[in-house]
Amino acid sequence: MTSEGRKDRPVSVAKTDTYLSGIIENLKRQWPDNRTVNIVCHGHSVPAGYFATPFVDTFNAYPHLLHKGLKERFPFAVINIIVSAVGGENSELGALRYRSEVLCHRPDVVTLDYGLNDRKIGFESARRYWGGMIEDALGDGIKVILLTPTSDATLVPGYEGEDREALAGHAEQIRALAAEYEVGLADSFAAFNSYAACGKLADLMSWSNHPNRAGHAIVSRELMRWFPLV
Repeated sequence: MTSEGRKDRPVSVAKTDTYLSGIIENLKRQWPDNRTVNIVCHGHSVPAGYFATPFVDTFNAYPHLLHKGLKERFPFAVINIIVSAVGGENSELGALRYRSEVLCHRPDVVTLDYGLNDRKIGFESARRYWGGMIEDALGDGIKVILLTPTSDATLVPGYEGEDREALAGHAEQIRALAAEYEVGLADSFAAFNSYAACGKLADLMSWSNHPNRAGHAIVSRELMRWFPLV
């Protein structure tokens, strides 16, 4: 259903206990009744695994932590986590290669993570490109989980400036998109802010705009909520 068809009815983010129920049922099956489940993580440098640039720490980035967490929860499952992320990219560039480099893998689930870099293109453009990617996936019967941005130096206490407000604005826009399209939401931004309220944001960062393993573990935890065992 297009965004036009949703305007006149209540909308909300999908429910964590039911949104991926069909996929979860397959993850619980044993051979020979199961099948491979493909999850594609699309986005910028964070899902690509960049820590202190140019170092890429693949096995401590959230796509790998998600893979590990899913295998621990679903030991009989055959799962591919495919990372199609590119460092420095925003959603405009990601949308250009979306069908050829993401949907070509016939994913069961796609995650989208562009909030940090979309400040460069603004709210209107970002909304258009996110909406296009969401609709393309849903049109192919693919489940979608949107990620709000992880933190960066603009969220350090005492920082003032447009970048800080813009990052919060993009997080809110992503939440609104998740509700509009009734897809999944992993609210990394809220989780990082919650941690920073009672700890030091630096505990989660490896670089000015890249999380360390502890930060990636928070993102993975937010994604794992969409794969309940029961």
